[in-house]
Amino acid sequence: MALIALFSASGSPGVTATAVGLALTWPRPVLLVDADPTGGSAIFAGYLRAESAPSSSLVDLALADHHGDLTTAIAEATVRMPGSDTATVSLLPGTRSHGQARSLLPLWDTLGTELKALEATGQDVIVDAGRLGLAGGPEPLIYGADVALLVTRSDLVSLAAARSWAETLLTGFEAVGATDSLGMLLVGEGRPYSAREVQKVLRLPVTATLAWDPGTADVFAKGAKAPRKVGSSRLVRSLAAAQTAIRGCVAANRDQLAVRGTGAMA
Repeated sequence: MALIALFSASGSPGVTATAVGLALTWPRPVLLVDADPTGGSAIFAGYLRAESAPSSSLVDLALADHHGDLTTAIAEATVRMPGSDTATVSLLPGTRSHGQARSLLPLWDTLGTELKALEATGQDVIVDAGRLGLAGGPEPLIYGADVALLVTRSDLVSLAAARSWAETLLTGFEAVGATDSLGMLLVGEGRPYSAREVQKVLRLPVTATLAWDPGTADVFAKGAKAPRKVGSSRLVRSLAAAQTAIRGCVAANRDQLAVRGTGAMA
């Protein structure tokens, strides 16, 4: 289907929990990419409880890309993620240290091309891009995504940070002709502001919302023990709705591209 990028303006609004939750409940085979430049392998330390350590990471991909062997390196670095009930979930581990982030700058463009090519194999890609503005950040993955979602909570502090980035993001996506790909994912709608209020102030569409459910979020982000009925939790139910919204956004964007392409040829 698509390449979906998730990122935040500041703080910890739930990007990793959202990325892991979406991946584990995704209806098709999916590759989860830990592209957060802060390093530390948050998914291994959190959801996987540090019970294993990745043998390869994005740094190894950067070296392979330099030697023209990126496709093979991606396959070798990818590991299987446990916990999915519906489809195969794989993980491409991130950097171990923030000091490695700058070495990834030459990688992002070619990696984006390789990740988009996975669609031909029936595999989707979800990218945890971490926080905007950090050195070595994966901007090419964000601006090249089929759907790029700014993850934010609905409180005033979170929205103030998101607002400071909204205009920058709009300008950047306008420059690449992809404004339809940009949206927001709102965590905890109504705490205290609604999606309509957030959308009006930030001038970005709220593509999807997730329920406020810290207990289940900790399962995905911190490896907390899952409650008995985690599959019917508020967060998991809202993840299903978010998937539907994201897939609809991808389909609508591609339909618009097709119409534009037909018009250009006329």
